[in-house]
Amino acid sequence: MKCIGIIPARYASTRFPGKPLAMLGGKPVIQRVYEAAQSALDVTYVATDDERIYNKVLEFGGQAVMTSPDHQSGTDRIKEALSLIGGNYDIVVNIQGDEPFIQVHQITTLCQCFTDEKTQIATLGIPFKSMDEVVNPNSPKIITDKQGFAIYFSRSIIPFIRGKEMSEWLSQYPFMKHLGMYAYRPNVLCEITSLPQSALELAESLEQLRWIENGYKIKVGKTDTETIGIDSPEDLYKAEIFLQNQGDSK
Repeated sequence: MKCIGIIPARYASTRFPGKPLAMLGGKPVIQRVYEAAQSALDVTYVATDDERIYNKVLEFGGQAVMTSPDHQSGTDRIKEALSLIGGNYDIVVNIQGDEPFIQVHQITTLCQCFTDEKTQIATLGIPFKSMDEVVNPNSPKIITDKQGFAIYFSRSIIPFIRGKEMSEWLSQYPFMKHLGMYAYRPNVLCEITSLPQSALELAESLEQLRWIENGYKIKVGKTDTETIGIDSPEDLYKAEIFLQNQGDSK
């Protein structure tokens, strides 16, 4: 299967303007994301609406495409980017532009989900390690069927363990956290970006619920590696410390 990775990257951010160009271990965040993705995929592009990001990507030797500033989501930006790039690909991987520590095996796991011909969309899940994490509404939970396809995503605790104290719940059920990485078949990407927002999506503020409500099959690959996203200057500082501890500041 031929896979293309597209990294949507905006300059504007309420919590951290200019985040893609922030320096992390001597490189812009977007460069670290690009290099990690490139090592796992046939082709990688950054899709941006900002010339500063576009020029920086070209400067470090990457590939980039300019897209509209009016997109409501990264998924919409990826759809436009794919149409501008052209070519025939079996899988389109959505690489988050603020995930500089994304692992090759996570991208590979996403792509391998498509060996099942029923898979239309793929995403990742990781086991929760504590109930404090489970109860956090900013960490969406996933329920899957026996074939590994998502039944539901929720900010609430799902499932509810009846007859047990909450301190025992992790020993009763393998609660799984959703990691916001996606891959799509190209025709499915075109279809889902034309769907209107759904009731469940609006209720939970989770885009993937729109796809489930419309009958799309989302395969959930499993990883044991947590992602480290950068949403604020404080996160960047923590990422710098993490990088130093890894002994990689190149």
